This record gives sequence, C-alpha cells and structure tokens, in this order.
Amino acid sequence: MELSFGNGALLLLLVAAVVAMVTRRLTLPYSVGLVVAGIILALLPSAPRISLTKEIIFNALLPPLIFEAAFYLRWNQLRRELPVILTLASVGVVLSGAVTAIGMHYLANWKWPNALVFGSLIAATDPVSVIATFREAKVHGRLQLLIEAESLFNDGTAAVAFGVAVVFATGRPLTAAGLTTTLVLTVGGALLCGSLIGGLALLLTKQTEDHLVELTFTTVAAYGSFLLAETFHFSGVFATITAGLIIGNRGPLGALSDHGREAVQAFWEYAAFVANSLVFLLIGMHEARQNFTAVWLPAVVAVLFVLIGRAVAVYPICALFSRSGLRVTARHQHALLWGGLRGALALALALGLPTEMAGRGEIITVSFAVVAFSVFVQGLTMSPLLRIIGELPSRNHQQTQQQLTK
Repeated sequence: MELSFGNGALLLLLVAAVVAMVTRRLTLPYSVGLVVAGIILALLPSAPRISLTKEIIFNALLPPLIFEAAFYLRWNQLRRELPVILTLASVGVVLSGAVTAIGMHYLANWKWPNALVFGSLIAATDPVSVIATFREAKVHGRLQLLIEAESLFNDGTAAVAFGVAVVFATGRPLTAAGLTTTLVLTVGGALLCGSLIGGLALLLTKQTEDHLVELTFTTVAAYGSFLLAETFHFSGVFATITAGLIIGNRGPLGALSDHGREAVQAFWEYAAFVANSLVFLLIGMHEARQNFTAVWLPAVVAVLFVLIGRAVAVYPICALFSRSGLRVTARHQHALLWGGLRGALALALALGLPTEMAGRGEIITVSFAVVAFSVFVQGLTMSPLLRIIGELPSRNHQQTQQQLTK
C-alpha cells in the first residue's frame, strides 16, 4: 500500500527507536542498522511504500540536520581552519567530480553529459552520513571539525557544478558570464538569506525569556533560511549553515535565556535524531527496490572512481598546507579520504533530475549503489580505521575505562 510521508513517519520512528536500542547493544553503527531495517521493512509482504523524493529530503529532513550541526560549530575554531575547509569544499569537489566523470565515460561507456551529471552530484561528501558516522564513532577535536565542516560547506560547489552539468546534458547554452553569475548568486544569495533570517530570529529571541517562543524562532530560522534560499535557487544548505552559525555563536552570549538555551539544545538534538533516522530508513527501503544487477559494471566503476576522486582531492590539497600551521597530518588525511561518505544529498540531486533526461534511471540506480557502499563498507570500517590510525582508543582500552568507571 502507498502511504504518504506523514502517515508512514510514525511507523518509521517506531522502527528507528528499536534499531537504536539494538545497534547500541551490538555496538554497530546506527546508520547501518537503519538502512538494514529499511531494506527488511521494504521486503515484507505488507510493507508500506513511502516515496523518497528530492522535496522530502531537501524541504523536510535536511534543514534540521544542517542547522543542528552548524549550531555547535564554534566560529573561533572554524575561522582558523577555513582555508583548508574551503579549499577541500571547492577545488576538492571539482577535482573529485572530474575524476569520477572521466572514469564513468571511459570505463563505464557513459556519454559525457551523463558522466558529468553523475560526477557532479556524487562529488560532494554528504553532511547527513558524515556527521552521523563520526558522531557515532565519538571523534572529537580537529578531525571532527575538518570532516564535518567540509561536508557542510561543499554543497555550494556541488550545487553549481550539478546545475552546469544538467544544463550541458540538456543541450542548453553555457557562457562564462552565466557560470560566474550562478556561482556568485548561489553562494552570496545563500549567505544573505541565512544572515537575514538568522539575525532576525536572534533579534526576536532577545525580546522574550519564554523558552517555547525562543525554540519556535530557531525552528523558523532553520527551515525559513533553507526554504527562502531555495525559492531563489540559492544554496539552502549554505543559508541554513549561516543561520545556525549566527544563532549558535551569538545565542549563548545573551540572546537566549538559560532555560531557552537548554531547551534549544535538547530540541535540536532530538530533531536531528528524527531526521537522521528517517533519512537512513528511507534510503534502505529504496535500496531494496533497486535492480543493481542491471548496472553492476557502472556501479563498480562508480564506487572505484568516487574513491580515487576523493584521494585526488584530499592528498594534493592537504599537501598545499604541509609547510604551514594548517598542516593536516597523514592520519587525518586517511580519515578524510575514507570518511568522505555519500548519502542523502547525492540521492536528492539524482532524484531531482529532469524526467526527460536520457539515462536518468541508470544514474539514480548507480547513485544508490555508491551510497550503499558508503553506508555498509565505509560506515562499518570507519571506527576500526580510526583505531588503527590512533584517532580512537582500542576496544581493550575502552573496556578498561568502562570497568574503572563502574
């Protein structure tokens, strides 16, 4: 039976709560458990069929996840790392997308338009998957800041590259002036929308000490900044990041009351949990319906070249900073490579491709294949890798610490 997103959300939340308890007992990544649960749910005879669309991902699930992550970014720490983060999020995305497109054209025999579209939509690391995985692994410090901030900021570059690739694929003319204008509007317009909505929300919160009203203003800021930017074809992610940074950094300095700050933190932690749960469950349900055998060769090529593209982006860019105070250690570079997960953002872009575009179905299926690899292979091996490179304590050390605290 076909259910609307609203009608099916309650069932998915129940499943998510059970999965959270099971994965915690089994010490498995929560995101992996959710995708598996989604696959199982989709295979049941009476399983609800809940549509996963670009609108659901962008308009309902992405804003709270982006806002909550940006809310906890401290500007004094972020400012120092901006040169590395912005270079990875701009030049890195272009390099990664180009390498992937070349691989898809020459090895998967895709035409250039489709290869470029796929390369652009899959180039950016997904903030939903990245933040969920690294928080579950309990990564802190500089590595957490680099990986999470990059996954948030690279959306702007990916949005411009994706828009250009779609224009090229559909045969419309491209000009250098048009590309420049698109870039300036996408980023600049988003920053303006986020600053406007975030600043207004912050100004209004100063006029009250009612924590429920304060909470309402932050909710309006998260969704309002995103939707306003998307209405004008700017980057909704950039807008919400801006609003989250403003409220997260200025709010604790007097704009939010003590009770309001506690309420805001608790609410957005829960909102991120709900959105995160729904995203991965819906991904799992739709993974179960994909015919991967029909596209096994392009899928294998895509997974391989997405990883190669990520390596081409990470190692040379980090080398640029090797003689400065912003040097990225080798172990952090390895974590950036393997932690460059793909997820809901790529799927939203793929699902939003024009229906008349040739090869659209194959692009969507291959995108799901890359996301499946990110979730199951990279997601399951992320914590072991972090232990190997010394970013996490060994299991024996963790067990000893737990025994000492009992």
